Amino acid sequence: MKRDLMEGRLICTENTGALLASHLVQSEIGDYDGVADRDFLRTTKLLPYQEKVQERIMELHRRHLGQTPAESDFQILEIARKLEMYGVRFHPAADREGTKINLAVAHMGLQVFQGNTKINTFNWSKIRKLSFKRTRFLIKLHPEVHGPHQDTLEFMMASRDQCKIFWKICVEYHSFFRLFDQPQPKSKAILFTRGSSFRYSGRTQKQLVDYVRENGAKRTPYQRRNSKIRMSARSLASDVPKQSLSFNDSFRAQGSPSSASASFYSSHISSVLPRRELQPQPHPATPNRSPAPPQQQLQLPVQAATPPSPLKEDPVKAASPSHFAFQDALVDSPQHSPFTSKGPSLCMSPSFQMSTLSLPGQASPPLQSPILSEVGSNARLEEDEEGRRKRYPTDKAYFIAKEILTTERTYLKDLEVITVWFRSAVIKENAMPEGLMTLLFSNIDPIYEFHRGFLKELDQRLALWEGRSNAHAKGDYQRIGDVMLRNMCALKEFTSFLQKHDEVLTELEKASKRLKKLETVYKEFELQKVCYLPLNTFLLKPIQRLMHYKLILERLCKHYSPSHRDHDDCKEALKEVAEIATQLQSSLIRLENFQKLTELQRDLIGIENLTAPGREFIREGCLYKLTKKGLQQRMFFLFSDMLLYTSKGVTATNQFKVHGQLPLHGMIVEESENEWSVPHCFTIYSAQRTIVVAASSKVEMGKWIEDLNLAIDMSKKSQEKSSIFLDDGLTDHSNRSSDEVSLEQESEDDMNSSRTSLENQTHHRANTTMHVCWHRNTSVSMSDHSQAVENQLSGYLLRKFKNSNGWQKLWVVFTNFCLFFYKTHQDDFPLASLPLLGYTVSIPEESDSIHKDYVFKLQFKSHVYFFRAESEYTFERYVTCF
Repeated sequence: MKRDLMEGRLICTENTGALLASHLVQSEIGDYDGVADRDFLRTTKLLPYQEKVQERIMELHRRHLGQTPAESDFQILEIARKLEMYGVRFHPAADREGTKINLAVAHMGLQVFQGNTKINTFNWSKIRKLSFKRTRFLIKLHPEVHGPHQDTLEFMMASRDQCKIFWKICVEYHSFFRLFDQPQPKSKAILFTRGSSFRYSGRTQKQLVDYVRENGAKRTPYQRRNSKIRMSARSLASDVPKQSLSFNDSFRAQGSPSSASASFYSSHISSVLPRRELQPQPHPATPNRSPAPPQQQLQLPVQAATPPSPLKEDPVKAASPSHFAFQDALVDSPQHSPFTSKGPSLCMSPSFQMSTLSLPGQASPPLQSPILSEVGSNARLEEDEEGRRKRYPTDKAYFIAKEILTTERTYLKDLEVITVWFRSAVIKENAMPEGLMTLLFSNIDPIYEFHRGFLKELDQRLALWEGRSNAHAKGDYQRIGDVMLRNMCALKEFTSFLQKHDEVLTELEKASKRLKKLETVYKEFELQKVCYLPLNTFLLKPIQRLMHYKLILERLCKHYSPSHRDHDDCKEALKEVAEIATQLQSSLIRLENFQKLTELQRDLIGIENLTAPGREFIREGCLYKLTKKGLQQRMFFLFSDMLLYTSKGVTATNQFKVHGQLPLHGMIVEESENEWSVPHCFTIYSAQRTIVVAASSKVEMGKWIEDLNLAIDMSKKSQEKSSIFLDDGLTDHSNRSSDEVSLEQESEDDMNSSRTSLENQTHHRANTTMHVCWHRNTSVSMSDHSQAVENQLSGYLLRKFKNSNGWQKLWVVFTNFCLFFYKTHQDDFPLASLPLLGYTVSIPEESDSIHKDYVFKLQFKSHVYFFRAESEYTFERYVTCF
């Protein structure tokens, strides 16, 4: 690790590099001393840019007071293994067009980079054959991946030797992950040989997993070499190791976010270490001493601070949100579960398990195969663990209070997208005018600071309620109404800030159109992993949160009897928040409509001025339009004054291209199944043209006809007929039927063109409703969006492995019709996402063989997922929301 860091092979930000170096310094010389630090850094090279960040290294080192060498070493490993580029080795190459790229292999597949940016991943399961011819490296894909198009991808490397070396590495990985049994060596040819004799000669992943399941994994105790350490008196006098510096503590306090590619957090420890463990373990200094093998992982005799939760944590591998969300796979680490380890010493706590960040393949058909899969892991909740679960309070009020806490955590993270991450982006590029900066952050910063304090208060109260802080605390601690009342009253002071969000959103949109630099920063920021929703969506969160408080307090008041000691406080808190919510309700409706229009403006090609005054969004969804070539899939958008229809483009951003528009004034809609012999079809008559469309089901057809008729009636009653029709805004006119057909044919031809490694890029936010509707053949209305706002949840769930009885603990956020998966609630960006439009939610059937409580089943066609909640209340809340 030191060598990779020093030679620049471990790619990370300067902040992350400085943090790694600070732990190395603590590991080598102990606690901070200014003179000793400078001497050590002058004589020891840790980073290629060490002089530039030396002061930062020393500043971070100062915070590691009392940290033992073993703890420092562990933190180095913990931070590094979560880096997106950890373990990635670049092999220079070029594609067919001669564009310089880098190839790399990893457990999820063969990766393609342009510079340090990953642009494609070919999953091992999608690769049929790997070969090379002189300097050409060839990848053959399975037929179901490439379809009728190009089945062989070709890359050029600098020399035959480099090409062969890379080919060997790929063969080893491909064989390890795809074969069930160890490949048998081929018999040697008597006279002539053809091709390379290289074959993979190790056990496969399946063999290793089966072996570990049957025999267990031995964990050799870790002994660290001696180092020049200085331990503080405090650390030597204490039996409890100091909690290490967290990502948030080290960077967020400064107000500037670190790279989103590195998320690392401290684990809370409270078990007693034997005093001898605090001392360095001397051993003979042998120059040829080799590091411990990979399976001998770092072992610390520690336990988690809290008793085991019913949601036991299992390792998770991450998926980059830059890939298509429906293909993001949460892959379980194939290492042995610490819960089944045998031996006298205590194993590493679950929160300390090593799991690598990974990316799934990109080659599977989008939205057809949403995968949350595992790779043969046996990490699971064992039956004997069930008896040792932490016993939560059984009162329903506790779980309602816990919902307030978990959703507040997510809400604060959402605010940080604006207050921390977006602020850093615009300041770095000096892209935002000072007036707009003041307007934006002066209105959201006070709200953010208030909710930081509120979250801390909620956390403390729940800790007392659960008995984490005081095992015998009763009475006043087992309530939440007083906390809610106090903070809802304080929240009224921020009403003036919330009322300005309308102005903030409007001015930000105007400035991004007017200033090219701000527009660029805005778009680039939306491509970052931390911005998992459209940016302006986060500006609506403060007002939406008020509605959540109102709904949650209504449930609390309904649960409590009038005589309960917490009832009056909850009733008063509800009264306070309802007053604020009523004032802001109309503003929220207006903001949600404006936000949706601006989102569509960015994602549609060929239209301008979509956010015209008075225009309201009504419905978006997929319909099949009858053309000369038959039924063609189109995306339709219904507004209060017009109907747009589009097709999906072939741009790298997956935008939709406008094909035509129909004004609602004078429009007539009729069912026409009998006339055209097409199921669920109806005809739309307008002044300009007549089109026949078909829905995916009778229900979908009914929704479209109902909304179209309502919109037509509204346009008739409107005194001012909208003159801002799409003809004024379209940059590509396609009013004539013949033009339309040729335009559509052109789009389809483009889709059939051969792809290169650089062209196969996926839109960062492919989980937006328009993309989901396109692939799931469904539609969503504005009323659906409003209802989704009221049904947002977050918290820990257990997800069942597909091929075993194990369960994986994940932090789950449900918002915007989509489930976002995180390792913990502290993570800054999701590992993967699963849009739920089109899914059904139900209770497992007997044939599913699920013998656990509080399990619900999500299913879309053949894709089935099982999730397990911690309580009956949580189970009911998720099922109700879904």
